[in-house]
Amino acid sequence: MPRAGLTRERVIEQAAAVADEAGLEHLTLAAVARRCGVSLPGLYKHVDGLEDVKRDIGLRAVRELTGMLTAAAVGVSGHEALTEFARAYRAYARLHPGYYSAILDAPPPGDDEYEAAGANAVTVIAAALKGYRLEGEALIHAVRILRAAFHGMVSLETAGGFGLPESVDDTYTHLVDALDTAFRSLGAGS
Repeated sequence: MPRAGLTRERVIEQAAAVADEAGLEHLTLAAVARRCGVSLPGLYKHVDGLEDVKRDIGLRAVRELTGMLTAAAVGVSGHEALTEFARAYRAYARLHPGYYSAILDAPPPGDDEYEAAGANAVTVIAAALKGYRLEGEALIHAVRILRAAFHGMVSLETAGGFGLPESVDDTYTHLVDALDTAFRSLGAGS
């Protein structure tokens, strides 16, 4: 019988907390079971295994990050939207490094729920980029460029990869300016 009060949702919350503290690559079901106060076999009453847990952390992260990006982009577009997206993306990755790591992999094939969450994220980004008049392939390229740029920055920053004395905040500003220029050019060509 499952432990009273322990639900799949609670297990995923605790697993995500472990991932945030130790890193997703160090997440184990044994650590999650300890944190939940159950035996490892008891944990399996709520989840099917580590990949199942990581999938749910990733799904939750995509939804949370999408929510933050949506809130950041309300009422803004163009350069201002890029600036707010950069802030929100960076804040999320810093606040939840384990969650953030879980969103980097593609969803499992045939996972309609995860694919819908990802599609919603792309829709939010596309709406924020609307001011650049990007359509079709140009829009897909812009979404990919945005994700790659923001991911590169937050990954390097959280790994301590920016050891030079210049302000990382200033680097983000320059990145947003560069993206703005690139997206204006890409929009003009579509």
